[in-house]
Amino acid sequence: MTKEEKRQQEKLVADWQALMRTFIRPENDAAKATLVKYMEQILFGLQGFLKKHVGITEEISLMKLSSGFTNTLISETPEKKLADVISGIVEDVAPYAVNVASPYFVGHMTSAIPFFMVHLKTIIAALNQNVVKLETSKVFSVVEKQVLAKIHRLIYKKDDDFYYKHVQNTYTTLGCFTEGGTAANLTALWVARNTAFAPKNGFAGIENEGIQAAYQAYNVDRSVVLVSRRGHYSLRKAGGILGIGNQNIVPVDVDRDNRINLKKLLETINYFQKAGRTKILAVIGIAGATETGTIDPLRKIGEICAEKKLHFHVDAAFGGAVLVSEKFNHLLDGIETADSVTIDGHKQFYMPMTCGMVYFNDPTSLDAVEYHANYVNRLGSVDLGIKSLSGSREANSLILDSALKIMGSKGYALLIEHGIDTARQMADEIKTRPVFQLVTEPELNILTYRICPENIRLDLDRGNPDKKRRINHKLNDININVQRIQREAGNSFVSRTVLMPRNRPENEIVVLRCVIMNPMTDIKILNEILNEQEEIFKSKFQGYVP
Repeated sequence: MTKEEKRQQEKLVADWQALMRTFIRPENDAAKATLVKYMEQILFGLQGFLKKHVGITEEISLMKLSSGFTNTLISETPEKKLADVISGIVEDVAPYAVNVASPYFVGHMTSAIPFFMVHLKTIIAALNQNVVKLETSKVFSVVEKQVLAKIHRLIYKKDDDFYYKHVQNTYTTLGCFTEGGTAANLTALWVARNTAFAPKNGFAGIENEGIQAAYQAYNVDRSVVLVSRRGHYSLRKAGGILGIGNQNIVPVDVDRDNRINLKKLLETINYFQKAGRTKILAVIGIAGATETGTIDPLRKIGEICAEKKLHFHVDAAFGGAVLVSEKFNHLLDGIETADSVTIDGHKQFYMPMTCGMVYFNDPTSLDAVEYHANYVNRLGSVDLGIKSLSGSREANSLILDSALKIMGSKGYALLIEHGIDTARQMADEIKTRPVFQLVTEPELNILTYRICPENIRLDLDRGNPDKKRRINHKLNDININVQRIQREAGNSFVSRTVLMPRNRPENEIVVLRCVIMNPMTDIKILNEILNEQEEIFKSKFQGYVP
């Protein structure tokens, strides 16, 4: 620490007077000026602020980056004034963050956000309402129920009388907000588990007595959840948390289009039901697979679940917002047959982190996970926290409600349609380039492809299995390195994943993955990204493939 820094620190004290000054207003005019300077840029010129202060990525090793964050002591006295803290964030932290708002950032589902989202988030933070309980949120709990009804109507399309009855009903719940899709999926499976092992004949239910007593009461040895191999890893987490074991989240093979294989699904259901010692808690349909963006045949899965009397959950964390688009909402045909549906607000509703939602066809479903506490969610109260996994929770439902008013369904539809249309343009472009191979056609706004030159594809088509494996191994290394080099260069970013064609581990291939989540991303930018990848390949790896 320099003499000047020591002198400055000596001026900062932690006494009651200083605390009150810090608590209720900026310390001085300098702090206020710094705050206004940056907040004005963020509030009214977000894109410019991010472009100036945050790159796509920064070419710096994690070890070097983390070396500047090793101090583990909390100072007894204040270390910095607000102005210095804000300047430090902008100058020392932001440059090493990721500019997810850049139109060249096309690798993940974390979206760019409209500038007004920052204003809404600021208001929510300032009001600091806690929707766990009416006493700490008041009108915000009422708003949340209204927003839940709006999205529920988008999914289930019930009549006016239904929504009039339930929109502000204190005894029913159409859904709940969560921190994200993981918690939403967990909530849906929690309800499914408790419903499957409900109280009966002296058994007080699985929530009360636990899984061992439940299995004994229902005369089973295990319980399972069925989902396609493209299912999100949060579902395996749910298996662990709910006590059924993550190995009992049973993957079902997919077809050539990466959708759940209905024949395999039916065979699996029949196998478990015929044996009689396994209870199927739920079947999950994917509406926007994380890796490929594909959508399972929801209506047909719904019909199977109705016939077999199984809970049908749809993980539409990514694809659910497509329902607002008249052009593409047919892709989610059958979602209304689901017993529960997950949707993320921080994906294609373009909200800030974090916002997940889970909806239920039956407004009484969440009764299965009801909890009370004398000091907060008392028996007979109408608090939202009674039927949610989370306790304390911010009122981000107001952000979604406000965004729907600002954008309208047609505004959101334009964003979503741009993403899907642009992904399809990119797929067409990839098909014209001999260096690349399109791996999965975009159904939504996600596509996968890889560097696989045209002449190599011929060898893959006619080669023996050993030769195919050797070639794919080389191609995997090339795609991993091209993606890494491009990321570290900091001009653009695509992600990568591993797919297993025909569900055979020996055929695993590394693919590049694009997610079009920015209205400023166009085919010109995507061509630049492809050009950069092609140049990296030709300059460094062209001779590596036999």
